[in-house]
Amino acid sequence: MSLLIENARLLTLAGPRPRTGRELSELSVISRGHVLVRDGLIAAVGPGRLADVPDGTTVIDADGRVLMPGFVDAHTHACWAGDRLDEWEQKQAGATYLEILEAGGGIMSTVRHTREASEDELTTALVERLAAMRRGGTTSVEVKSGYGLTTQAELTMLRAIRRAGELSPVTVTPTACIAHAIDPDHAGGRDGFLREVREDTLPAVAEEFPGIALDAYCENGAWSLEEVVGLYERAAELGHPLRVHSDQFNELGMTEWALEHGVRSVDHLEATSPPLLDTLARSDCYGVILPCSGFHVDGRYADARRFVDAGGRLVLGTNYNPGSSPCHSMPMAIALAVRELKLTAAEAIVASTLNAAELLGHDDRGSLQPGLRADLVLLRHRDERQLGYEFGSDPVLACWCGGEPDPSLLETLSA
Repeated sequence: MSLLIENARLLTLAGPRPRTGRELSELSVISRGHVLVRDGLIAAVGPGRLADVPDGTTVIDADGRVLMPGFVDAHTHACWAGDRLDEWEQKQAGATYLEILEAGGGIMSTVRHTREASEDELTTALVERLAAMRRGGTTSVEVKSGYGLTTQAELTMLRAIRRAGELSPVTVTPTACIAHAIDPDHAGGRDGFLREVREDTLPAVAEEFPGIALDAYCENGAWSLEEVVGLYERAAELGHPLRVHSDQFNELGMTEWALEHGVRSVDHLEATSPPLLDTLARSDCYGVILPCSGFHVDGRYADARRFVDAGGRLVLGTNYNPGSSPCHSMPMAIALAVRELKLTAAEAIVASTLNAAELLGHDDRGSLQPGLRADLVLLRHRDERQLGYEFGSDPVLACWCGGEPDPSLLETLSA
C-alpha cells in the first residue's frame, strides 16, 4: 500500500543532525515537490511530480500547502489523574507556584489523584490525550512518570505509559521521573522517602525498564542538588541515561553538575545565568526550553535566542501537565517561541522536529528523506512562517504516523 502527496511545499530538513547555530534555520525546502510513502516509510522525495506512480497508490494533491515532519514533543508529563482547577484559582488570587507546592499542593495534589487511579484508567486517559496531540501534529512524544512517588505507583505509571504507546499510533518514549517531588506524607519523613527512592524504586525501575531515561526536578521545595546527585550517581551505575529539570525558578548548581557528568538534557533554564547558558551551548547537552510553562506560570522565559546564537542544541517541548502547562499543542509552543524566545519560525520548527527526535534517540524520523519513518504533517498553510505568526488556531490539515493517517483529519482533507 502506498501514498503519494504531491504539489506540496516540502520542509525536508535534509542535512546535519542535530542542527545548531545558523543551521537551525535551514529547512532544506523544496518549493513544489512530492513524497511517496510505502509500508510506513518514505520511499521517495523530490521536486515536481513523481514520474512513475505505483499502481494502487492513494494520491493527495497538497495544492501548495506545507508538508513537514511530524512534531516531536520531547518533554511532557501527560500521564496523570485528577485536575488542578482549585489551585489555578489560588494562583489567580496571588499565590505563586512554589508557595502552592510548599503547601502540599502542586505536584502532590496530582500525586494523590494519580495514586488512586488504576493502570487501566491511567492508560485510557493517556491514550485520549495522545489522540488529541496527534490531531495537533505530534507524532512522537516523551511521557514521564513522577506522579506516583511510591515504588508501586511509579511502576504503575510506567506500565500505563508503555501500554498507551502500544495502543496509540503516536510513538511514546517513557521516562522515569522518580525524583519529581518530595512526598510530605511519607511515614519515614524526608530521609525515609529519599531512601525508598534510592534503595527500592530505582532498582525496581531498573529491573522492569532497563535503560530507561531517568529525570529529576531540582528546585526549592522539591529535590536539592545533593539529593539528585546521590540518586543519579547510582542510576548511572545501573546504566540509565539522565535528564534533569533545572533552573526553572532558581539556579541551584544542577546545570553545572549535569554538564560535568554527561546528562543528556537540561530542561527549563528560565533562571540560568547568561554565562552558564553560554557554557551549556558549547557542550553536547541539549537545552530543552518550555515556553508554555512561562506563559501559564509567571511570564518568565529562558533566553533561547542567546542559547542558539552561542551554538546550543535547542529543543522545544510543551511540558504538557495538569499544573504548570495544561497545553498539548506544539503549534502553540512554536507561536510562543517566536514571540517570547525571539526565535524565527524556522528555528522553532527544527527544534520541534529534528532536534527533538535526536534527543529522544529517534534517528529514523524528524526529516523527509527516503528510508525514514513516514511521520508527516500537512499544514493548512502555504507558508510555514504562519506557524509562528498565528496562535490558538488549528493549523494541521492531516497527519500520518508511520504512514497511517489520522482518520478524522483525513476526512477533512477529503472534504
